[in-house]
This record gives sequence, C-alpha cells and structure tokens, in this order.
Amino acid sequence: MRASARGLAAALASTLFVLGCSAPPVDLKQALQIDVVATGWYDAGIVDGKNKLVPTVSFTVKNISDRNLVSLQMMASFFRVSDSSSEWGNSLLMVAGSEGLAPGATTPTLTMKSPLGYTGTEPRGEMLQNSHFVDALVKLVSKYGSAQWTHLRETPIERKLIAP
Repeated sequence: MRASARGLAAALASTLFVLGCSAPPVDLKQALQIDVVATGWYDAGIVDGKNKLVPTVSFTVKNISDRNLVSLQMMASFFRVSDSSSEWGNSLLMVAGSEGLAPGATTPTLTMKSPLGYTGTEPRGEMLQNSHFVDALVKLVSKYGSAQWTHLRETPIERKLIAP
C-alpha cells in the first residue's frame, strides 16, 4: 500500500509541475492587433503557359498584451466571396518562435499568398476585369502555443494587381 501511495504522490507532483510550467492561456483577440497594409492579386508568373494570379494579403501584428508571446503562428485562409464557407487555399506562417513577440512589439510587414488562384491567357490586368472573375476574401487566424486557432480578422481582397 505504501508503494502505491508514493507512486500516486509522484504522479500528482509531476502533473502539478507540468501544469505549473505551461503558460496560462492568452485571449489572442485581446492580445493582438492586426493591421492590414495591402491586399490584391499577386502576379505568380506563368504556369502551364498561362498567367497566374493569386490572392495576397500583407499585414503587421502588434502584441498589445503584457506578455511575451512565443510560438505564435498565423494562417491566412482565402475564400471566394461567392462561397465563403469553402476554403479556396491557405498559407501558414510562424510569426514568433522561441524568442517570442515582446509586449508592445510589432512585426515587420508579413505577406501571405494563396497557392491557388486564377490562370488565363489574357494579360494580367485584363484577367481582373474578366466577367467570370470572382472576388476573394481572407480570414486571418492565429494560434499561440498549443491553443486552438482564433479568428482575428476578415477582409476582402482588393481587385488590383500586385507585381512581384
């Protein structure tokens, strides 16, 4: 009986140690400020003999909390406005690794592009005016450590060409 009591005490102590070492949860909606710098359609070059345009968003992330945020990730999910429930493409980016994003710090401008977009034989500028062209929007979500993804911002993709 004595050995099982020691085992139970050791298990409890290790559980408390692990819980004590894990960072308390952070409400990313309150901790981060997302400032969209630009959106548009990036000229992704020629693919299979056709011009390719992909939706793109550029933004900054500011830590407005009082904590250093380590292991901070962003994901941009792109959607056609005609079907905002079905993701068209996404991009994942590590914003801050083990060094963290310090309180009050702002990232440099971050750019995320969808791997999917439109292809066509017409000039890129004309592709944006095509009658079959469907506008897009981007949903920005973030993840801190092992927490769940948190929706932070949604914005339309401007119908303008962004050159490489």
